[in-house]
Amino acid sequence: MPTLQCRNIGKQFGALIALDRVSFELHDREILGLIGPNGAGKTTLFNCIIGLEKPTAGKVIFGGTDITGLKPHKICRIGLAKTSQIMEPFKALTVLENVLVGALHGGMLSMKEALMETEMILGFVGLDKEREKLSSSISVPARRRLELARAMATGAKTLLLDENMAGLNPHEIDEALVLLTKIRHSGRSLIVVEHVMRAVMGISDRIIVLNYGTKIAEGSPAEIAQNSLVIEAYLGDKKSLHGRN
Repeated sequence: MPTLQCRNIGKQFGALIALDRVSFELHDREILGLIGPNGAGKTTLFNCIIGLEKPTAGKVIFGGTDITGLKPHKICRIGLAKTSQIMEPFKALTVLENVLVGALHGGMLSMKEALMETEMILGFVGLDKEREKLSSSISVPARRRLELARAMATGAKTLLLDENMAGLNPHEIDEALVLLTKIRHSGRSLIVVEHVMRAVMGISDRIIVLNYGTKIAEGSPAEIAQNSLVIEAYLGDKKSLHGRN
């Protein structure tokens, strides 16, 4: 059984069709890339999955259960969490306290259990030395790792990552890819929205492509790289599929 299924998801904002019958599956310990130009519907799709928006059509099935339209906190507590493109940690709290909030309110752990989980996750993502710093004082790469740590602390087994590599240089992107591979090996599934083609093509098992709210392609990175619809509608030319950005 797939971990996550989206069945004919539609979303309209008045006359605007943001998503038009989008369907796909995510499997256990899979990394699924989600690409498309700005305005293609990627973040809207994430918001429909996570409960921030209610689809106007279709269903979201997680772990065999229909979660369509559930509140975000309920979806989080059954194992599905999202990181944000715009990093919004609790700026007045330390790195440790930010992750602790996720463990307490998302994972619903006792204080003792939450502290143990938080310590483990900080070590896992490489933030143990930053633990006592205010989240507002750490670097952009560290804040990106904090976003991942907070999502992991909820106990989520499926993570939706919305441009988690934005603002990183090539070396930092390489480090982020190593961390995402570690997260997958820890037993989690990931859907990765990225504009950094080198990253998404290199780490994804499969890729789906949205354009104007419609899924125009799905396949392996190699298949996507040769898909004429993708090249024409989004990437412009084959070279951009393997770009260094």
